[in-house]
Amino acid sequence: MSQHNIRLEVMQAIEPKVDDFMKEYLSPIETIWQPSDFLPDPTRDDFFEKVTELRELAKELPYDFWAVLIGDTVTEEALPTYESWLMDVDGVGQTERNGWSRWVRAWTAEENRHGDVLSRYLYLSGRVNMREMEISAMHLIKDGFDIGTGRDPYRNFVYTSFQELATNFSHRRVAKLAQNFGNDMLSRMCGTIASDEARHARAYIQFIREVFVVDTSEMMLAFEDMMRKKIVMPAHFLRESGGKISELFTHFSDAAQRLKVYTSEDYVNILRQLLRTWEIDKQTSLTDKAERARDYLMALPDRLARLSDRIRIPEKSYEFKWIAG
Repeated sequence: MSQHNIRLEVMQAIEPKVDDFMKEYLSPIETIWQPSDFLPDPTRDDFFEKVTELRELAKELPYDFWAVLIGDTVTEEALPTYESWLMDVDGVGQTERNGWSRWVRAWTAEENRHGDVLSRYLYLSGRVNMREMEISAMHLIKDGFDIGTGRDPYRNFVYTSFQELATNFSHRRVAKLAQNFGNDMLSRMCGTIASDEARHARAYIQFIREVFVVDTSEMMLAFEDMMRKKIVMPAHFLRESGGKISELFTHFSDAAQRLKVYTSEDYVNILRQLLRTWEIDKQTSLTDKAERARDYLMALPDRLARLSDRIRIPEKSYEFKWIAG
């Protein structure tokens, strides 16, 4: 039997558990937070007063902070790309009778609030050239992304496990910085988004655990392949108006590293966390090829840590079209 067919069988074998995973890792729509819970209420008489307060606090936030917050928002706004990619994974399918497709739609519904709340905050802040930000978001959706997974569910779930942890790191650090600048509203907002990302990461990590039980060697090889390719960020094709594909991502990443919102060290730490969580060193009954893959994975964090020590980030900020004034 081909590996493609085996993967489909594995997805079908896990699929009956997905509804339980949804109950554990997702929240009911009627009770989960909504963007309006964090922002000034336009139906109240003190709306303009609250907006004025929001704008005054926004003036205290530094340039790199805005670059990172806007870049994070654009990344979240490109959600249509991520949903269409996941719906095309082998074993997911477009039918409501399929537990995997129900998961993807429900996950998308939760993630959709992130871009909504951040975009509304940026609009009210008065610090952002919204048209430029919106152009970047449109480009990112139109350009799509290439993350090296194909339609393989194993590789895709490695990617989502890693990426959800990375976005948790980023939003949590932004929340801490906002708190340090006395911006409690923005801090709560980003901290809550970070909690969502952590919860979603636990789900995708659990999916991989399930695969390791039934297809250990192929799962190990898929994990190795993704780490050899390196986990690229969803916004790696980021650009501004008039710009070329990908040319803005480096500047966004540099700002994040200067603020220590997301760094090469975080990349290594996430890999270490996944190695521990999936108990890579304890997996048994591996083929010779999968054993070599395990050896590569276990040695990789230390090698990447040595490389990250050599990285030098430019001290000067790039002049983003996103940031007003």
